[in-house]
Amino acid sequence: MKLFTHLLIAASLAVAAISAFSQEAKPAAAAASAVPASADKPDLAKGEASFMAVCAACHAPDGNSLIPVNPKLAQQHPQYLIKQLQEFKAGKRANPVMLGMASTLSDADMKNVAFWISSKKAAPGVAKDKELVLLGERIYRGGIADRQVPACAGCHSPNGAGIPAQYPRLSGQHAEYAVAQLTAFRDGVRGNSLQMTQVAAKLNDREIRALADYVAGLR
Repeated sequence: MKLFTHLLIAASLAVAAISAFSQEAKPAAAAASAVPASADKPDLAKGEASFMAVCAACHAPDGNSLIPVNPKLAQQHPQYLIKQLQEFKAGKRANPVMLGMASTLSDADMKNVAFWISSKKAAPGVAKDKELVLLGERIYRGGIADRQVPACAGCHSPNGAGIPAQYPRLSGQHAEYAVAQLTAFRDGVRGNSLQMTQVAAKLNDREIRALADYVAGLR
């Protein structure tokens, strides 16, 4: 009889302990489930929707613009794209068309768009002028020593892939767009990169065209 009583008491204590543990675990589990998986993770579906609504007409649905004066955005570093969109919106990078487009985007929209388009594969480009492309290659890989122009490859990498965040991908970019941007840096029209302003200030028109042609065929 005593043995049966002891067993009954032990069983009752075990049930009570399990019940108490269960009651403590429920709030903890509920709290954990209330925490979002990742508040900072870009929403690629929203990014695609925003890109199609705002960007695709000029930059093509896959980011490989068919209009030479509009840049290819596919496979570009997302951090670089976010920075440019923010600076268009703030007026730090002057462009009336892009000011209007970027003004419609929130910071979250910019992040979603940038990460979505960076996931698209960039289409290769081609160089067109054999003479110019040789000059462009020399400058891109070796710089211009007597004018203290650094090699472009040092920042944008030998194959034009760039370095995330600060230095954009150049490989396959439209030559016409690259000429326009280098000229804008040189002439003080584009002022959102002191480093590029200082480099471009030392280049003449022919060197700018040569670099742009070389970059267009770089892969």
